[in-house]
Amino acid sequence: MSKFSEYISETKNELLNKVSWPTWQELQGSAVVVMISSVIIALIVFLMDLGFENLMKAAYSLVS
Repeated sequence: MSKFSEYISETKNELLNKVSWPTWQELQGSAVVVMISSVIIALIVFLMDLGFENLMKAAYSLVS
């Protein structure tokens, strides 16, 4: 049990003293970048899906 409590103590010390946490401004900036990237990727996937749907409709109309 002493190894476990030592592990917890060292983990707490490392998280509080050795990790460099981002500032609030850095965190907000990163969140904005992720949101914009997500919207762009969603639009690309939507346009690819729309294009593929039209392609398949055209291919099926030739067959039937």
